[in-house]
Amino acid sequence: MPASAPAPSKTPGSLRGQLLRWLLGPLLALVALNTVFVYRNALDAADVAYDRSLLASTRALAERVSIVGGKVVADVPYVALDSFETDTMGRIYYKVSGIRGETVSGYGDLPPVPANVPRSETYPALVRFYHANYNGQPVRIAALLQPVYDDSMRGIALIQVGETLEARRLLSNQILFDTLTWQALLLLALALLVWFAVRLVLQPLMRLKSAVEAGSINDSTDVDPALVHKEVRPLVAAMNHSRARLQHLIASQRRFIADASHQLRTPLTVLKTQAELALRECDRAGSDPEQTRAALRQIVQSMAATTDSTVNLANRLLTLARIEHGGDAEGAATLAAPVSLRDIARQVGLELAMAAVAKQIDMSLDANGPGMVDGQALLLHEMIANLADNALRYTPLGGSLALTVHEDDSGVVLEVSDSGPGIAAAERERVFAPFYRAAATLERNPGGAGLGLAIVQDIATVHGATITLGDTPGGGLLVAVRFAPRTAVKMPA
Repeated sequence: MPASAPAPSKTPGSLRGQLLRWLLGPLLALVALNTVFVYRNALDAADVAYDRSLLASTRALAERVSIVGGKVVADVPYVALDSFETDTMGRIYYKVSGIRGETVSGYGDLPPVPANVPRSETYPALVRFYHANYNGQPVRIAALLQPVYDDSMRGIALIQVGETLEARRLLSNQILFDTLTWQALLLLALALLVWFAVRLVLQPLMRLKSAVEAGSINDSTDVDPALVHKEVRPLVAAMNHSRARLQHLIASQRRFIADASHQLRTPLTVLKTQAELALRECDRAGSDPEQTRAALRQIVQSMAATTDSTVNLANRLLTLARIEHGGDAEGAATLAAPVSLRDIARQVGLELAMAAVAKQIDMSLDANGPGMVDGQALLLHEMIANLADNALRYTPLGGSLALTVHEDDSGVVLEVSDSGPGIAAAERERVFAPFYRAAATLERNPGGAGLGLAIVQDIATVHGATITLGDTPGGGLLVAVRFAPRTAVKMPA
């Protein structure tokens, strides 16, 4: 039998829950990552927009710088100064430095340009952008180099315009809020979509569940594989196969119970009648003790014979039930072990030797090899014993019985032949049914159960063998059991 599958280390939970976790988990991570990138890109775009505005203010101021009387001057109107001093979203500072670095106008203590700040490649102007702290506040400063000249001198003036970061921070916070809001709404919409999608995808499994629950223990109808997706159809096929095996098991149990109750009712009734008869004889013991003793002895002998017949019937019923359920548990693990039919036939012959001698039957064993087959020794012994026992029962005094094992290219053949009455050709298909007895056997053994050949048939089926019935030259019965070659035998689990 195949080894059982190892138990899972952890019991799987809800399929819907796992699908939602595996879909929404990575989706949430991707949305969070996308939120970060969107926010950073939005901040970069805001910085570019504010830097462009800051550069425009710097250029506007640079256009007011000129050389007058050999000095750099900045002609900044009052309105421009007022707009530089304050802004609706923060403060703006400026500074104009002359050719020699002297402060021409504005805030003289505005932080200078750091040495490591590169020139901006975004704009064609000679401008640098940098962050600094001024009056305890962070500021963003644009430093523009502006050429100035007249007939007497020429050089480069430095125009610096800085603004506090309140507007940028307000815009960045607004961008962050809008980004998170839209991403949250997107995530909620995707979560609902995934939930509905998973629910829709799992509906066939729910229909399968309802179909399985709706079926009764006696319902042998297969579940329609078209109810579920093609990936789950092998599972449905396995379920149908399992249900078919269960139905076969239930049918076998019911048949066994019906057969046992039907067959055991008669001998048990006989035993009860014999016991009642023995009790009546005991009540009459005072009339003639010797006659009573003889009557009781005869009744007890009849009860013993009835008991033996009942025990034999029960054993055969149990054997038949055990074979129908796939063999007994003790030998199940070695069902496909190599077995020699010659050795089993020899053992059966030794067990029945005394019975053969008592009937003066010539019993022989002929084998041209070990007759190796794959099977269970206990069941094969039961099969050969049933065939040989039947042959002994129906072979008359002084008859013959032969057990033959021979091998050829097509497999191993076991033959049991006798010189009994045989079985009519019209009845040979029916004798393998439980409790059916041929007419010729009823005459010679009225007390038989009719289970021997049924047991033989079931054991042969379990081992992949075929049975044929024929006639011997003397008119007796020839039973041939043919086993397939060992390489072709596949024992059932």
